[in-house]
Amino acid sequence: MAKVVVYTCLTIAFVLFLACYPNKRHYGNEFAVISRRLGYNLALQTFDPLVSEMKRVVEDNKSSNHQTDLEKDARNIEVEDDYEYFSSKQGKLNITLRLLYLFPLIDNGPKDGVVGVKELEDWNIEQAIDRLNYKTEKEIDLHDKNEDRAISFEEYLSQFSKEDIEKNGTRHGEAGWWKEQFMNADVDGNGVLNFDEFNNLLHPEDSNIDAIRKSLLGEKMEEMDDDGDGKLDFEEFVKTVYDTYKTYVELEVNRTNIPTSEEKFAELDVNKDK
Repeated sequence: MAKVVVYTCLTIAFVLFLACYPNKRHYGNEFAVISRRLGYNLALQTFDPLVSEMKRVVEDNKSSNHQTDLEKDARNIEVEDDYEYFSSKQGKLNITLRLLYLFPLIDNGPKDGVVGVKELEDWNIEQAIDRLNYKTEKEIDLHDKNEDRAISFEEYLSQFSKEDIEKNGTRHGEAGWWKEQFMNADVDGNGVLNFDEFNNLLHPEDSNIDAIRKSLLGEKMEEMDDDGDGKLDFEEFVKTVYDTYKTYVELEVNRTNIPTSEEKFAELDVNKDK
C-alpha cells in the first residue's frame, strides 16, 4: 500500500513537472529537405512509446480505411500486454497508469525515486532515435525493390534518368549532388546502403560520419557567406550565427554568462584574420 501511495504522489508531481516544463523548440515540416533534423521537425514529440505505436497504426491504416482517430485505432493495436492502459468503454489511454508504468523506466540514473533533467533528456533522446529508426525502416520498405534490405542509388533516387546521372549536376538536389550524399553515407564503399548507412543519408544532422558533417557544414557556410569569400567575417557571424549560438547556450546548456558576439568571434578566430 505504501508503494502505491508513493508512486501516486510521484506521478502527480511528474505530471505537474511536464505540464509546466517550457517547450523550448520550434518545429517545422517533417522531411522538408535532407538537411533538416527529423527529431526537431515533428509538430509534437511523443513521450510515451505506446502512443508512438498508436500513431504508427493510424499512419499505416490511412491508405486502407482513412481513419485518423487515435482513440478509435487504439482498439486495433496488437499490444496484448497493454490493453489494461485503455478505458474499456471509450478506448482512451489512461495517462495516470501509463506514467506509473513509465516512471521507473525513466528513473534509472540512478533509481532514486526522482526523475531528473538528465534522465528526461536520455529518455527523449531514446524516443527520438526510435522515431528516426522507424522512419528509416519505412523508407527501406518503400524503396527496396529487390528486397535485399540494402538501398542502391537507383532504388532510392529512381527519378533521375541515365542522362541526369551522366550530366552529374552538383547543385542542391541534382543527380551529382545526391550522388555525393550517397557516397558520403556509403561507409563500406560497396555501392549500396545498409540500414545504418541509409539512416545517415536520411538524417544527416544526426550522423557522426565526418564526410556527411563536412558536407552539411559546407552548405551552411555557403548560405551564410554573403560575399562568397569562403569564410565568415564579423558582420556575417553576427547576422547568421551568433543568435543561434546564444539561444543554444541559454536553452540547452542553461548558462547565464554568455559571451558577447565580439568575445565569441575573437575566440573562434584562431588566426586573427577577422
